Amino acid sequence: MKDAPPAARRALIAASLGWMLDAFDVMLYALVLAHMMKDLGMSKGTAGLMSSLTLLAAAGGGVVFGVLADRRGRTWALRASVLIYSVFTAACGLARSVPMLAVFRIFLGLGMGGEWTSGAALVTETWPDEHRGKAMGFVQSFWAVGYAAAALVTAIVYPLAGWRAVFFVGVLPALLIFWVQRKVEEPALWRAHKAQAVGKARTPIGAVIRGRLLGITVAVTLMNGFLLFGWWGFNTWIPGYFSLAQNQGGIGLSPWLTSSIIFFMQFGMWIGYLTFGYFSDIIGRKKTYIIYFTAAAVFIFIYAHLSHPLLLFILGPFVAFFGTGGFSGFGALTAELYPTRFRATLQGTTYNLGRIGSAVAPLAIGSLAQQKGFGTAFLLASGAFVAAAVMWIWIPETRGKALE
Repeated sequence: MKDAPPAARRALIAASLGWMLDAFDVMLYALVLAHMMKDLGMSKGTAGLMSSLTLLAAAGGGVVFGVLADRRGRTWALRASVLIYSVFTAACGLARSVPMLAVFRIFLGLGMGGEWTSGAALVTETWPDEHRGKAMGFVQSFWAVGYAAAALVTAIVYPLAGWRAVFFVGVLPALLIFWVQRKVEEPALWRAHKAQAVGKARTPIGAVIRGRLLGITVAVTLMNGFLLFGWWGFNTWIPGYFSLAQNQGGIGLSPWLTSSIIFFMQFGMWIGYLTFGYFSDIIGRKKTYIIYFTAAAVFIFIYAHLSHPLLLFILGPFVAFFGTGGFSGFGALTAELYPTRFRATLQGTTYNLGRIGSAVAPLAIGSLAQQKGFGTAFLLASGAFVAAAVMWIWIPETRGKALE
């Protein structure tokens, strides 16, 4: 990867920082959730619904910004999405009621969904075929960095100024847009296709995914939906499980201990993202996905029945390693399936239609935890990873395929 041109390196940095700051902003909610529930009078079901609304909005944002990225450019869409999620993260700190919080979370979700779509197209179109998986693995690894930064900021800011101040810190990612505007250029592949399309009739998007590719698209969308269901169902509620009192179904850990375990888990998550990209370029997308998904299902099943802090510390990185690595492969897989003219649109559509299904995960896990306890509720997340692995029966191997 050392031989990549400067433009590709800048694109990689822009997408990585955008994804890191996306994670930082969106995961602040999970980290202060237990405290917000008390102040705003939210039940577990309502708290889960807030996260579900964010994910639904992210689904819409991913599709919309995918279309805009194909028409206006990858960097334009990236800048707009970062600005939106930064402003509305800070706005969450101003929420005085559940409806007000819901509005802010919806707009935050729009930007969140748009950032992944535009960043994935930007990176996959600038990196060589043989390094595409590694590049996307590098980008995805910054989600763990952002999550860890969110845990660190929460541990420092919350005891000093409360949960509202934690959200105010979330406006800082907006500064990234100035660097992107000055330093990051549109991919040459996108510019070439844009120039060729001038004066020509647009090919209907339905013509691109008809026939055999339609079935593959459905399988890819479902695979991603199950992955997102498992990830968000587990990660939205694991901080709450740690910090809620025992009479509320949690294990009653202190805010500092909760943030420490979450922070430690991010090391495993970061390594999982990176290694997935390398393995998928070496042994293929299919084998790597199946291995990670199966292992994630097993480790989440075990983790759902633990309560001792030491065991949570030890096993946490393994859960995060296998449970998050799969996100690294999605950008490369979909880039290799679809042509440049519709790449961002179809990447955004397949990723974010899957997100619609996953949007019920926080609500489903929260509601089930309210009735049956977190041990039972987290089994839903484990089962989702098994279902995601099964989808690979219908998805072909795309490793090394040149982009069209």
